[in-house]
Amino acid sequence: QVQPVESGGGLVQTGGSLRLSCAASGSAFSIMGWYRQAPGKERELVATITRGGSTHYADSVKGRFTISRDNAKTTVYLQMNSLKPEDTGVYYCNSDPSSFRWGQGTQVTVSS
Repeated sequence: QVQPVESGGGLVQTGGSLRLSCAASGSAFSIMGWYRQAPGKERELVATITRGGSTHYADSVKGRFTISRDNAKTTVYLQMNSLKPEDTGVYYCNSDPSSFRWGQGTQVTVSS
């Protein structure tokens, strides 16, 4: 079963940027998504990308986040710019709808 491995999180100030990576062997034919879970909240889907590169974003991140993928490397990326404190949370990647095992995620903390 596919087990994504997320990386790239960290602590940044408001307005900063981070680039997340997700290695997901076996995901080349799947629609992939980045999800996040803020403290005390449900996990939410923030961005998706098809194998062909079509993307979709939640309104809360539109214009600030960019999802991309390298099908040959079965890696999915999330470029996050103009970060806000409300972007704080644990970020996960998975298929959309989620059908892979959940990884450990990567923590993103945005300080005000």
